Amino acid sequence: MFSHIFIGADDVAASKKFYDAVLGAIGVPEGKTDPKGRVFYRTSSGTLGITKPIDGQPATHANGGTIGFACDSPEKVKAFHDAGVANGGKSIEDPPGPRSAGGGVTLHLAYLRDPYGNKICALHRA
Repeated sequence: MFSHIFIGADDVAASKKFYDAVLGAIGVPEGKTDPKGRVFYRTSSGTLGITKPIDGQPATHANGGTIGFACDSPEKVKAFHDAGVANGGKSIEDPPGPRSAGGGVTLHLAYLRDPYGNKICALHRA
């Protein structure tokens, strides 16, 4: 459904460090910086971009928004979380781990705020 998602950041280098760590923990290659100073993480399932806001105003997070990253194991959910906390992110909600989604479905989740307050999560469907 999605082709790409962009996140605004006033300090793109600091955000790159954070996202290189959390996404690297789940197997996504290091972000590549383009000539305009934007950083891109490209995979077969979509693209995440980080940029300074083009309107020149300070970056803000999406109130009510969450960006979820698929993981292929519960261990990668935990690695995503731990890498994020170690690189300027803040752990939020419940600790990383399994949660019942109802109907016998278990999700392994970890939620973080990135250095600019964007809410992100890692998710593995058991």
